[in-house]
Amino acid sequence: MLIPLLKGILLGLSIAAPVGPIGILCIRRTITLGRLHGFLSGLGAATADAFYGFIAGFGLTLVTGFLLDQKVLLQAVGGLFLIYLGVQTFRSRPATEAARASGDTLLKSYASTLMLTITNPMTIMSFLGAFAGLGMAGAQSGMAAAIALVIGVFAGSALWWLALSFVIGMFRDRIHVSVYRWINRISGVILTIFGLVAIVGLLLGG
Repeated sequence: MLIPLLKGILLGLSIAAPVGPIGILCIRRTITLGRLHGFLSGLGAATADAFYGFIAGFGLTLVTGFLLDQKVLLQAVGGLFLIYLGVQTFRSRPATEAARASGDTLLKSYASTLMLTITNPMTIMSFLGAFAGLGMAGAQSGMAAAIALVIGVFAGSALWWLALSFVIGMFRDRIHVSVYRWINRISGVILTIFGLVAIVGLLLGG
């Protein structure tokens, strides 16, 4: 149980750590809304990671096949949602009014990143490859080992987002309010670019 758990923690950390749209959202929300919003944004991604880890770890080929068959649709939805978030972030007001003006809630912070990660086809493919490489994919890995691995994935991913939101939050009070608007604009542009890349990739691939 301990070895699969440790493997899962390392896997969760390694998948969560690269800076992408979720990382940008987590950093931006930590700065403008506070550590809890930043952490819950990451926790939404961690939940999706655990979900896909469960599918890969227990070898649910029917669900996996369905998700891979819907790759184009999922990528389109995820890309459009990223563009929407990017535009909303770019237009949002500085931190002194952000929570009230943008309608951001703790549930919204969690749910938005959960949706973004769920609609990313590369997530399930990453877990399938990683679990197969670890020799943990499918029923042959054993029920207890698979459960420990999935728990580890969630714990590792959540640990990364907790650490990131905590560290970024340490500098929150040192940032002048006038800087917040530029943080929103830069974050919005980056998120929009991520979304456009996803959509253009579909068009070129089609």
